[in-house]
Amino acid sequence: MARLLLRSALLVSAVALVPTVTSALAAADAETFREMDQFMSVFDRVRSEYVDKVDDKTLIKGAIDGMLASLDPHSSYLDSRDYQNLRTQTDGAYGGLGLTVSMEDGAVKIIAPTEDTPAYKAGLKSGDYITHLDGKLIYGGTLDEAVDQMRGKPGTQVKLTIVRPGRDKPFDVTLTREVITLKPVKWEVKDKVGIVNINTFNKQTGEAVRAALVSIDKAVGGQPLGYVVDLRSNPGGLLDQAIEVSDAFLDRGEIVSQRGREKSDIERWYARPGDFAHGLPVIVLIDAGSASAAEIVAGALQDHRRGLVMGERSFGKGSVQTLLPLTEDTALRLTTARYFTPSGRSVQEGGIQPDIRVPQLTDPDYKDRPRLREADLRRHLINEAKLDESVLEDDTKADPRFQLTATQLEKQGVSDFQLDYAVKTLARLGGAPATAAAATTSAAAKGTVTAGAGPKGGR
Repeated sequence: MARLLLRSALLVSAVALVPTVTSALAAADAETFREMDQFMSVFDRVRSEYVDKVDDKTLIKGAIDGMLASLDPHSSYLDSRDYQNLRTQTDGAYGGLGLTVSMEDGAVKIIAPTEDTPAYKAGLKSGDYITHLDGKLIYGGTLDEAVDQMRGKPGTQVKLTIVRPGRDKPFDVTLTREVITLKPVKWEVKDKVGIVNINTFNKQTGEAVRAALVSIDKAVGGQPLGYVVDLRSNPGGLLDQAIEVSDAFLDRGEIVSQRGREKSDIERWYARPGDFAHGLPVIVLIDAGSASAAEIVAGALQDHRRGLVMGERSFGKGSVQTLLPLTEDTALRLTTARYFTPSGRSVQEGGIQPDIRVPQLTDPDYKDRPRLREADLRRHLINEAKLDESVLEDDTKADPRFQLTATQLEKQGVSDFQLDYAVKTLARLGGAPATAAAATTSAAAKGTVTAGAGPKGGR
């Protein structure tokens, strides 16, 4: 009897909803329904006439993937495997070779190798293409298939065939698989300069940066001459962690703003009182692999004149992705907003321009290797502000200060020219207050360096 009453109640509820649903359907665009009919027609024909039998789940996932791929490079559907991988990575541990990869025209392209992983130690670089795995061509397959083949039991090996733009011939690299526990932050002291190396922005990054700054002070026995914040080849990560890291160096002012679809859809985040770096000079290192959350930190410190940005122009990803769970094990990663630096700059396409451009001279391929950036990706979001086209041009112009070769630097014991240059710059400043240090460096470099275009922020 109770079951019958429940069924009756549900039926009444359903009938009551009919006018509302009918009204909504009537108001919908008729063209949309025609397109949906077209989609169902294609779906039915593929199911019944394709040369091989394909299950409905595969077809529907392919349709969803295609819909999201038509929007921008960063929106995607996460099935149970993808969703679990994403959660594992943001938690800070995952299995693999340590590569962030994408698919471009049927080829697997390396976005960035993660520091201290097999791929990084083997010298793989952003912009390299993987054409073969263990001698088998992977061109034309899916990205998931390629990733599955690169994964495996820790301790086993896989051979990658690499095509590197600027080199005449492909070359092979054999990597040993590892269980990778990603340490988001590493620190060291060199010549009384504290170096904070941030590899990614996962759940532990903000806390790890604060701990690193405290540890550096203890190691020095007081305060260092300054700090280098190394964001090179950092592909980004969680927005809240980028805010925490910026806050560690700022004691007031806006860090970043997020603007959505509607004009009124604006969120802003501000620094809290307290500067873990004591107002000492800060140099931020960036390169073409510095993206998203890394650009938020670099942009915030640059706009507030809290840090001097060195290196090369960053990747230029100025969009925010929101993870929208669909079921317990699937989700939608959707671009929902653009972010802006404190001065109102959008880094979309153009990226963060360094205050002082310093090439990585210890990389023998740095002149010939093209830099992969957001502006190179298909269907990337267009910057709403007008950009000076020169910002998007290649930034490998010759600079008379940087003429040494990788071989010459190796003989001098320099294995990382950009970091060495940053440390020596801070050593020359000798612990001067941050604002005075930035002004002094800019004045000394006037006429010979590329200055950042961002106006002053409200410190």
